[in-house]
Amino acid sequence: MSSISPTLHMLCGKIASGKSTLTAQLGKSERTVVMSEDEWLNALYSEEMSSIADYIRCASKLHGIIGPHVASLLNAGVSVVLDFQANTVEARAWMRSIFEQTNADHKLHVLDVPDEVCLARLHARNAQGDHPFTVTEEQFHQISSHFVPPSLVEGFNIVVHQTRPNP
Repeated sequence: MSSISPTLHMLCGKIASGKSTLTAQLGKSERTVVMSEDEWLNALYSEEMSSIADYIRCASKLHGIIGPHVASLLNAGVSVVLDFQANTVEARAWMRSIFEQTNADHKLHVLDVPDEVCLARLHARNAQGDHPFTVTEEQFHQISSHFVPPSLVEGFNIVVHQTRPNP
């Protein structure tokens, strides 16, 4: 077995900030699995999700199943890239509860991307049609209004990824 400690990678960033792209990069590491909230929610609850309230209800069910599974993987020595939103204090508390059941390391990847860049990416993503969920600009702003950047008092090992708009 590897002497490298397993790591829980968590992602914090607005819609279309690049979380899935970073997830794919992190997921290429040896002994690492990726778990995508969008894929799971789409597969299990796509017909039930038409509002933010629906997302909260469905995501809560999913968290109850995924959390113990992720802790088991970490305890087995496997790193996990948790492509679930870590955009609120509550979401990050749930993620903290996972790695606190283990001896794993953790990294909270914060994607610091301006709204104008996210919106341009969102429009392109919607046009491609290969993402499980289409998000309108209105929904982007509604969901982004709940975004709370992590604070140092939360005690995460934070890695910031910045993107700036082209001049």
